[in-house]
This record gives sequence, structure tokens and C-alpha cells, in this order.
Amino acid sequence: MKIFKKIALIIGSLIVLILLLNFGLNFWLNRQLPKIINEKNKTPYNITYKNLKIDLLSKNITASDVTISPKSKSQDSLKKIGIYATIESIKVREFKIWDIVFSDRIKANSIEINTPEVYLYKNTQNAINNSKSLGSDVVKPFQEIIMVSNIKLNKGALKIIHNQKNQSILDLKNLNLQIDGIVITDDILKNKIPFQYSNYQLNADSIYYRVSDDYHLRAKELLLNTKSLTVKNFKLDPEYSRKEFVSKLEKEKDLFTLNSDIIKVNKIEWGFKDDKLFFNANSIKINQLAANIYRNKLPADDMRKKPLYSKLLRDIKFPLRIDTLAIRNSLLVYEEELSFDKGPGVLKFKDFNLTATNIQSGYGLKKNGHVNIDIDCKFMKDSPFKLNWNFNVLDKKDNFTMNGVVSNLNTNDLYRFTKPYINATTQGIFDELKFTIKGNDFNSYENASLKYHDLKVTLYRKGAPEKKNKIKSALANLILKNDSDGEVVKTTATIERVPEKSFFNFLWLNVAAVLKHILI
Repeated sequence: MKIFKKIALIIGSLIVLILLLNFGLNFWLNRQLPKIINEKNKTPYNITYKNLKIDLLSKNITASDVTISPKSKSQDSLKKIGIYATIESIKVREFKIWDIVFSDRIKANSIEINTPEVYLYKNTQNAINNSKSLGSDVVKPFQEIIMVSNIKLNKGALKIIHNQKNQSILDLKNLNLQIDGIVITDDILKNKIPFQYSNYQLNADSIYYRVSDDYHLRAKELLLNTKSLTVKNFKLDPEYSRKEFVSKLEKEKDLFTLNSDIIKVNKIEWGFKDDKLFFNANSIKINQLAANIYRNKLPADDMRKKPLYSKLLRDIKFPLRIDTLAIRNSLLVYEEELSFDKGPGVLKFKDFNLTATNIQSGYGLKKNGHVNIDIDCKFMKDSPFKLNWNFNVLDKKDNFTMNGVVSNLNTNDLYRFTKPYINATTQGIFDELKFTIKGNDFNSYENASLKYHDLKVTLYRKGAPEKKNKIKSALANLILKNDSDGEVVKTTATIERVPEKSFFNFLWLNVAAVLKHILI
């Protein structure tokens, strides 16, 4: 019996000792953690909380009603700078006791941040001024307080505000974020992304971003992880009405409006190598895009040279590769307006489907295959239109080839566009117009063939395009057959490019030239 009493006494003593140690550690940690969070806080922010609970058994720390605000505050509420945040609760899981004892730093497996509302006030309109400052100003100071391998954020809200104008730059609602496998070292802190990770996942059910003074980006749902991006109900809307936009212009400029049901980017690889951004994707799929491009001709022409698309890609200053771009079931509208009282001329491409392959920037490339673009759509009302277009990004002469065919086209639909270019209008049907254009940065050569019926031409006077030239119109219609009678009328044309005009102006000049040769 004495032996059992001794064993019981030893076990009881150990239990009491453990309880005393637990109580002592709890007491010490409750005194030490506030010192780490406040007195030894080297960040530019004050961190306060209402309740702090430490569980040594599970090695968890829970803080509730947390607030973060700058240590240095402006007296003017309109000139706030930095982060202001309220957080319902923060839970640190599996913390290491001895790191707190010996290093005055919390090291743990993970941190869970619940229902944070974060406001970042800036004195510029850039969401991020300098990516490297994230490492020196934010990540490094906070990792002096806490280091974790995994971060989870639930039901958050983030708003970045330009304090001078009291305008939202970025607004994310119902934000959920998880980052796993976080590694931070002094060398990594110097990178543009100041930490490494194994994977991440982010979703938000509402996003707003002020792209510039002229445009706003909105989406209803954003899903992002290490390999893919999905954006639903995407919208790019202008800040100003057409009249307001044009009134602010010194030179011609397009106004864009974009809407898409869903955008998916698959098999993403991105990051920084030697401080240089790179981006690769297996595919970008855009469904039900509605794109409107509006140009008003009242402002003066922009006389800067307009590079072709091959040069635009060649001159991108970082590695970019998109294996396939697919646009499906979409609508593309181009509007050109000479004056507000007459209304714009409209070119419309319905049921628009585009597949582009091998899209790459020229950065670092010595050899590359051709970019190939296939388009299948309905032009204007219901005219089937197919186009194949290819070019090589590394070709400094910017050679390209286009093969196209448009069928069953009512030529009266092109009235607003044919008249300025060939000083003529037509009525009738193009049964089939085929063309092949081989061009470069300087000129192009085109072969074309046309079948048509019920065609009538109206010519206008030189120097007075508002007046019909009845005599020449009558002569042209005498010479021109009303129907091609199933025969193919062929022609060729050579066009000099106007370098101050866009690629699509160049394309339209080619089409206008062959129509002029055939019809006039």
C-alpha cells in the first residue's frame, strides 16, 4: 500500500506541477504577448484588441475586436494615409511556445482572419506604387511580430481610396483568401513578391477597380488560384458620356465599352524573374463579349505613327505567351461619327467567334512561329464573314497575310463608310466577295473577286461630296452590269499605308480600292 501511496503522491505532484507551469506560462504569455504586439511592434501601425485568449493545450491564440491604424495620423480626415482596419477575430493555430519565450516573436502553423474590413488610403491613384515597398514597409515589420506558414482570410472587405479625391481605386467585397506554404527570408523580402508560397486561392463576389480617369472595371465574381482565373459579369465602362469624352480630347481617341458573361484563363504561370514580369497561359476563353468601339472625327487627327499588331507584340517589355485566345458568341460594334447631329456610321459583327493561337511578345525570343487568327461571324445584319489572318511577331518588316470572304451582303448597309473613301455609294447585293491581302508596314497587294446582283452605283461630285454627279452615275450604271450572272469579276489593287492611321484603316483602304476598281 505504501508503494501505491508514493506513486499516487508522485503523480499528483506532477499534475500539480504541470498545472502550476501551465498557469505560470499562461500568466507570462498573457503579459508577454501584449508587449510583442504593442511595445515591441516595429510596424508603422498600432494594433489593439478587446479580448485575448491563449490555449496552451491546443496551442491556439484567439484575439477578438482587433483594430489596426497608423501610429502617425493626419489631423485632416481627408488626408488619411495608410491602413485602417477592423477585424472580428484572429485565430493563430499551433504556435510555438519557446519562440515566444526566446525570440519575442510568434511563430505558428497558420493564422485565420475573420470578417476584416480594411481601408487603405493613398495619395496617388495607383493601387500599388512600388511592389518592393510591400516587402520593406508591410511584410517585414509584421513578420517581426508573427511568422506563419499558412494564411486564411474569411468574408473580408478591402477598399483602396485616393484620399485627395475621396475616390475608390479598388473595392473587393466578400473576399476570401488562402495562401499556403509561405516562406519569407531576407533575400526573398527584396523581391517584387516579398514572400514565396506553394499555392493560393482567392475569391470575391464583387470587384470594382478604377482603371484610369476614363474607365471603371466591375465584375460580380472573381475566382483566382495558382493555375486559373475566372471572372463573371465583367464590365469596362467609360467615366464620361460620348459628348463629354470628345469635349476633353485634343486629338482623336477611341472610346471603349466592354461587357462579358465570363472570362476564363487556364494553366497560368506568372511571376518575376530577375525583377522582370512574365505571364504564360494555356488559354483565355471569353464568352458573350459585347464590345463597342466609338470614334468621333471632330477632334484633330493624332499624327503619331500607329504600329501594326506584330510590332505592338514585339515591343512588349516582358515575356508573354498565350497559346490560345478564344472569343465565342460575341458582338463587336465599331461606330464612327463625323458630327453629333447626323449620328454615327455603324459596322456590326454579330455571332462573333475568334480563335487566335501562338500569341507571344518578342521579348527574349530569337525564333517564333506565326500568330494565327481565325474569325467567323455575321457582318452587319446577316452576312456570313470568314477571315484568316497571320503574321510573325519577330518579322521587323511586319509582313502579314489576310484571306477573307463575305457573302450575301446588302451594300446599302455600308453607305456611311464607302462614301468617304470612294466618293460613291451602292445599292444591291454582293453574293460573294473574296479577297487576299499581302501587306507590311509600308504597303499591300490585294487580289479580289466578286459576284453580285441588282447592283446600282451613285457617284458624287469632287469637292462637293454632298451632291450627286448624275451624269457620271448614269454612265457608270450603263457600263456596270446590273448582275454578274454567276460570273466572277476579278481585280487587283496596290495600296500605300498611311502610317498615322490604324491597321483597320489600312484594311478598309484595301477593301475600298478593289470595290472602286470593280464598280467605278
